[in-house]
Amino acid sequence: MGEDDVIYMETVSAPTNIACIKYWGKADVKLNTPINDSVSVTLDQSDLRAVTTASASKSFTKDRLWLNGVEEDVDANRRFRVCVEKVRELASDRQVTSLDVDGKEVWVSKEEWKEMNVHIASYNTFPTAAGLASSAAGYAALVFALSKLFGAVETFPGQLSSIARQGSGSACRSLYGGFVAWKTTTTTSAPADSSSSSLAVQIAPETHWPEIRALILVVSDAKKDTSSTSGMMTSVETSPLLAFRAKHIVAQRMEIIEQAWLDKDFATFGRLTMMDSNQFHATCLDTHPPIFYLNDVSTSIIRIVHAYNKWAGEIRAAYTFDAGPNAVIYTTQKNDTELGALLYTFYPSSINNNKNDYVSNEQFLSKLNNYTLDPTLLEAVAKTGRTPTPGDVKKIYYTKSGPGPQTLDTKYAIIDPQTGLNTYDP
Repeated sequence: MGEDDVIYMETVSAPTNIACIKYWGKADVKLNTPINDSVSVTLDQSDLRAVTTASASKSFTKDRLWLNGVEEDVDANRRFRVCVEKVRELASDRQVTSLDVDGKEVWVSKEEWKEMNVHIASYNTFPTAAGLASSAAGYAALVFALSKLFGAVETFPGQLSSIARQGSGSACRSLYGGFVAWKTTTTTSAPADSSSSSLAVQIAPETHWPEIRALILVVSDAKKDTSSTSGMMTSVETSPLLAFRAKHIVAQRMEIIEQAWLDKDFATFGRLTMMDSNQFHATCLDTHPPIFYLNDVSTSIIRIVHAYNKWAGEIRAAYTFDAGPNAVIYTTQKNDTELGALLYTFYPSSINNNKNDYVSNEQFLSKLNNYTLDPTLLEAVAKTGRTPTPGDVKKIYYTKSGPGPQTLDTKYAIIDPQTGLNTYDP
């Protein structure tokens, strides 16, 4: 294998994140800047993550991209090209291990990186385009993988997040763990132009509030009818409520919820999370024509969470829905089994579904099976009108707050080191 045939690779994983104060609406479509700040919880990567291998070689004749095993048209994907080009601009001289038979250490200059085309392969371990921020995980993984491959050096703190944002807005938040805000503008040393100054800021790492848990109820794993991009464009154009929310409501909510997270104040955190989810979907209904992301199962989950909190006499659970029918319900470790058992009772596994696969965590499933719910709680929830129906929920994920992107061992690579082609087969 000659020097020009050497293939350099890096494989990483990146998490999804679920917003508590929602991003909906672009101030600048081309730069993907938001009309309001937002904040989210980065979720652990045990079940929900994007895995991406980025490779570069002088032998590659063009840039190529495979998503979930299927090759995409990169020429038609402006967001992908922007991310590749902007990370490549930050390339540095670095010593890397070549993938030829000798595995030699090779010095690659930043000028050489800029001469190479890239092959990218990526897949998600959870439903794509179903309202679980799959694009956030995917673009965060893309930018992080390229940064590792090229030895990218930021010229200001958070620059990589500003690049990921131009791929998918929420992706900027997936570059950090814990509780992460995406600011319309920041007071950092970033250049004042809007392409750079709108970036992610970590409010607290995942270690700050380790008791936080999340139950994700996958109501539908189908691709949503209205994409987030087209939906928010229509909302910006037609919804007076969206404009009012961005101008008069979000700033105060951001201040309060960030402090609640720092104080580990679940009652305040949960109340604002639910209120903001409801307001986000109200703006979707205020859009003309209206956008419907929730379905009957989604609304039944909302009713059950409120019934549970009322029965408990405090906020123990807080739902939020992104642009889709799937519920993310935040709680704490103290109440996770009770809440999980309640949801498991009213949203049982499909008859054809292996119960061990229905709940993502076997240990948690065992706790649910052995937990006895208070009869008065069952009575309170039954009054919502919910009848346990197998199959209404496809899967339940049990997870927690987690770290940002991780570098993976070469055994997880999904590009062939000899051919530079995708190896992932769904």
